[in-house]
Amino acid sequence: MHRLLSTAATRLRPLAAAQSVRTTSVSAAQPVRRDSGALESARRQNVRAVAAEPFLNGTGSNYMEEMYLAWLEEPSNVHKSWDVIFRNAKAGAAPGPAHQALPSLQASLSGRATATAPLSAAETDLDKLVADHLAVHTLIRTYQVRGHHLAKLDPLDISCVDLDDAPCSIGLNKVGSYGLHESDLDKAFRLPKTTFIGGSEDTLTLTEIVRRLETAYCQHIGVEFMFINDAEQCQWIRRRFESPGILRFSAEEKRTLLTRMVQSTRFEEFLQRKWSSEKRFGLEGCESLIPALKTIIDKSCGSGVESVVMGMPHRGRLNVLANVVHKELDQIFCQFDPKLEAADEGSGDVKYHLGMSHTRRNRLSDKNVTLSLVANPSHLEAVDPVVQGKTKAEQFYSGDSEGKKVMSILIHGDAAFAGQGVVYETFHLSDLPSYTTHGTVHVVVNNQIGFTTDPRMARSSAYPTDVARVVHAPIFHVNADDPEAVMYVCKVAAEWRSTFHKDVVVDLVCYRRNGHNEMDEPMFTQPLMYKRIKKQEGVLKKYAEKLIGEGVVTVQEYQEEVAKYDKICEEAYARSKHEKILHIKDWLDSPWPDFFTADGRPKTMSCPSTGLSEDQLGHIGKVAASVPVDDFTVHTGLSRILKARADMLRRRVCDWALGEYMALGSLLQQGVHVRLSGQDVERGTFSHRHHVLHDQNVDKKTCIPMNHISPDQASYTVCNSSLSEYGVLGFELGFAMASPNALVLWEAQFGDFHNTAQCIIDQFISSGQAKWFRQNGIVLLLPHGMEGMGPEHSSARPERFLQMCNDDSDVFPNVREDFAERQLYHCNWTVVNCSTPANYFHVLRRQMLLPFRKPLIVFTPKSLLRHPEAKSSWDLMLPGTRFQRLIPDEGPPAALPADVKRVIFCSGKIYYDLDRERKNRAMDAAVAVVRVEQLSPFPFDLAKVETERYANAEVVWCQEEHKNQGYYDYVKPRLQTTVGPSRPVWYAGRGPAAAPATGNKHTHLAELQRLLNTAFDLHAFAGKDS
Repeated sequence: MHRLLSTAATRLRPLAAAQSVRTTSVSAAQPVRRDSGALESARRQNVRAVAAEPFLNGTGSNYMEEMYLAWLEEPSNVHKSWDVIFRNAKAGAAPGPAHQALPSLQASLSGRATATAPLSAAETDLDKLVADHLAVHTLIRTYQVRGHHLAKLDPLDISCVDLDDAPCSIGLNKVGSYGLHESDLDKAFRLPKTTFIGGSEDTLTLTEIVRRLETAYCQHIGVEFMFINDAEQCQWIRRRFESPGILRFSAEEKRTLLTRMVQSTRFEEFLQRKWSSEKRFGLEGCESLIPALKTIIDKSCGSGVESVVMGMPHRGRLNVLANVVHKELDQIFCQFDPKLEAADEGSGDVKYHLGMSHTRRNRLSDKNVTLSLVANPSHLEAVDPVVQGKTKAEQFYSGDSEGKKVMSILIHGDAAFAGQGVVYETFHLSDLPSYTTHGTVHVVVNNQIGFTTDPRMARSSAYPTDVARVVHAPIFHVNADDPEAVMYVCKVAAEWRSTFHKDVVVDLVCYRRNGHNEMDEPMFTQPLMYKRIKKQEGVLKKYAEKLIGEGVVTVQEYQEEVAKYDKICEEAYARSKHEKILHIKDWLDSPWPDFFTADGRPKTMSCPSTGLSEDQLGHIGKVAASVPVDDFTVHTGLSRILKARADMLRRRVCDWALGEYMALGSLLQQGVHVRLSGQDVERGTFSHRHHVLHDQNVDKKTCIPMNHISPDQASYTVCNSSLSEYGVLGFELGFAMASPNALVLWEAQFGDFHNTAQCIIDQFISSGQAKWFRQNGIVLLLPHGMEGMGPEHSSARPERFLQMCNDDSDVFPNVREDFAERQLYHCNWTVVNCSTPANYFHVLRRQMLLPFRKPLIVFTPKSLLRHPEAKSSWDLMLPGTRFQRLIPDEGPPAALPADVKRVIFCSGKIYYDLDRERKNRAMDAAVAVVRVEQLSPFPFDLAKVETERYANAEVVWCQEEHKNQGYYDYVKPRLQTTVGPSRPVWYAGRGPAAAPATGNKHTHLAELQRLLNTAFDLHAFAGKDS
């Protein structure tokens, strides 16, 4: 009795009950709150008396607690034998005497002294009663854990979900697996508190228990949630799927659902009739996606959501644009016209990759809601982190710290959801402080095939959604041919996100009526599946017949609804024929209405000076060299760094870290939000930045001095990211997409770490404006340089970025007013390799002062961070100064240019090696060294000035990278165009190689010396062809 009365918290836990059958012990938990005299009396009893009563221990304890609580409510709730026991216990009897007070059991209990004494019939009945109740509890839990295994999820009834081999022992014919018998089916059992199948009833017969569990978990909805380790969340889900009568909808709800099914279905049928030979990646087989998304949006708007950011692959995109985002149908239809001309610059993209942003009135909440469908490439799931970043940005700018106003919806394909690693990376951002969007609703269009690949060949997990289990996101599988079940599941998903602000997955199990596209023949590879699909009746027809049979709508009303939507499509089709020009800007997913003119052009083509006053530099520098809060103990090593910064302030110079500090701090003063993200960016990979200070005596106490520059400054976000490049860079790209008024920087731990984010770089950053007419000002900081540290982490692969630049190497541009800005405007991105802190300072400030936005690629240094010569005077950062695209030689060669024998063009760190070697060889007057700071767009005008200044000199390009890498292949043809065909451009550098660098320090130094020898040997190229 003592153990019984002290384990209320565990009284109805099926797993514990099942374990106690094997172990005959139950762990103690918190005491019962509803205490009484009997409870206190029992607690005072001798434990030895309990030990003498086996039925009071182990499996019996859970059941006895239940009986005791029922008895407290009303003694008649329990059998008379229990009533006697509890009355005696209340009177102060020990557990043994309390039980012995029953006359029918007195004799048998008195014989307990001998271990071999047989049990009485009453004891046997009691043990069976306890065991049967525990079996029922375990049965209920089994349905909750594994009921989805038997759910009727597949509309084709050919599901190839590869479940594990363990038998799923549920159903009336399987109760024997739990020790129950056919004779128990009509017995009533008290329901545990971990189920809601009873509704208002506390007890049900075993037959009814199984029936209700089958209804809850084994019909058209399968629920995976028991892996969640939060009891409240599990109870929340149980209540919504187990409560009787949950799938009941009003006639109005059913009519609305039918209307949405008509729109979804007839849209695809209209496209098929008009353009049967065009690829459109239609939604046939999963038409319920449209009402699913609209239900999520309706429910979320009712909870206060004002903006929804969506991402999805190509399948069904046109339908979503038309019927969810409400893109004008004529603008969609005109995309099918092969004669349509593009009016905007850039390449444009196919119709099923385009995005859109639109604000419309939500029918249920009667409030405006902004819907954004982000444009994306064919690289499935690449858009996931981009959507999350854009959502996070919108939450940040609207002050939505809990995600109540802005949310994201991601639509996935089943094969990509299981196969693409960026899905996993994106999930792992979901609960990180600087990346969480406070819950995303994931909708998987599970057509049970990936192009031509069966699931059994495409994944090792049972479901395509198993990846979501890593963040404890509940997974709701639903048969997409049951629109009402789909609508209910989506309501629950939206409510879950609103309640717990965590991710949730809706798995729409459906099929793909056509091949991968409308031109594809699926019978080649899936003959049996497509024989079944050809026989499959459309979901709209089935649902319409259901509602007609129920009397919700008449045949005439249904036909009128179909005719109404068909008429809308035909009228839009007629209007589309008048469209002769395609305006990509009408398809913007992230418009910046106040940043450009009405026609989408920059308001000016000039850029002001990026310099700062001496007072500003000094003020920001003081913040950088101090700890702006009291009672904060910094590391002694950091104290030395801060003192070194203070010393630089006195000398009016800055190193790389201080130059960056001044650039970012000044932008914050101007009201520009700055966000710096990446692996270890708070301290900096090379321990140079230290933007987040850590108290050495108080755990997790930090200080960000950059947020203490001025009272009215913008906020500064600096955040170490997860060990992800693909996902995090995509996230930051999305963040930068939301507003032009923020400087968003992503720093790679080492330059070559961008390798695993190449998809984001190639598909979004490099070509995003050309394809989707959207600008983006994201900054990539890529540490680069040959330091003798081996092939890894040496090269940021500048050749890759330069290869993707869109300027023409063979055409010398027309130099006119604002040439530098116009050149930047027409390029797809800017690539720089700064050799001074001042130039780095200017290029960061220029990024925000330009009247337009372009991605900026910065190859940042490693050894130069602490190089004694890599410091800049404040004079180079004062008002009137600006970024130098090319830094000429201002030494002796500039004084006597006619005497210069060789002009060496270079970029980045190699300049300091060249300058040192030139001094060592006393060749200061014979060799000029010119630094190309902005590689792309190439500074043709400035390079021409330098080559004409040194008209008698050989032109050499020098780099520390290998010849087939680095900048040579990009720079040489542009220099050749600058100087003309009669003047050769020579090369000094490492020879071609497969790896970026050697792993041997001695070899590294020998290679460096050889290239320096070539650079300064004035006879090195005699008699050679360039």
